[in-house]
Amino acid sequence: MAAWDPSQYLKFAGPRARPALDLLNRVELDSPGAVFDLGCGAGNVTRMLARRWPEAAVTGVDGSAEMVARARAGGGGITWVQADLARWDPPRAADLLFSNAALHWLDGHEALFPRLAGRLRPGGVLAVQMPRNYAEPSHTCMAEAAEAGPWRARLAAVLRLRPVASPEAYYDMLAPLARTLDIWETVYTHLLEGENPVVEWTRGSALKPLLDALEDDERPAFLAEYTTRIRTAYPRRGDGTTLFPFRRLFIVAAC
Repeated sequence: MAAWDPSQYLKFAGPRARPALDLLNRVELDSPGAVFDLGCGAGNVTRMLARRWPEAAVTGVDGSAEMVARARAGGGGITWVQADLARWDPPRAADLLFSNAALHWLDGHEALFPRLAGRLRPGGVLAVQMPRNYAEPSHTCMAEAAEAGPWRARLAAVLRLRPVASPEAYYDMLAPLARTLDIWETVYTHLLEGENPVVEWTRGSALKPLLDALEDDERPAFLAEYTTRIRTAYPRRGDGTTLFPFRRLFIVAAC
């Protein structure tokens, strides 16, 4: 995957941060010692963790050199680590493994989630939020656009139709390991401004791997295919606002 663009992702920093706050508010830890933010991106959420637990040793981990550099530039007394989350392990047992909108990029959740739970101290917490909007036009339109042009075969290799399982599946993964387990879903209705803002949103996340897989001369045509579909699915209201419903899955496992 080509380099991530922190500026593109942070165009919607406010709406993207709200699920992280909702997840953080459900973590019941008084004074954790070792806190890790998995998929920390530009570090916005990691700093929330550091403000909540100022005495904790807080570490942000991300696979993108660009994101880690952006996070490190913000300072804050936090340790920043560039690492592949699929292979990363905490250097010591963790009191909190927190992940906001990152683990859906990884395959093999049936092994990943129990492995992470196993890296917690007794009484530690695994807290995860992942997008689960894959049945909605924001994502189905990607699949349709991928099928609609000469890029079809190339994009089939990177198109991830349902990388997040059902709530029941995560219950089965974690219930044998957790002392308490809380799983829920929330649909946020984001009020977005600008010309076709849903396209700008997905360009900073789910659409990016597809754009990276295309040749330079193919991207405009693919984007036009996707944009036309998105404009129909998410029309601008009379006041210029675009309503963007987005489903997210939350898991808090205290082990």
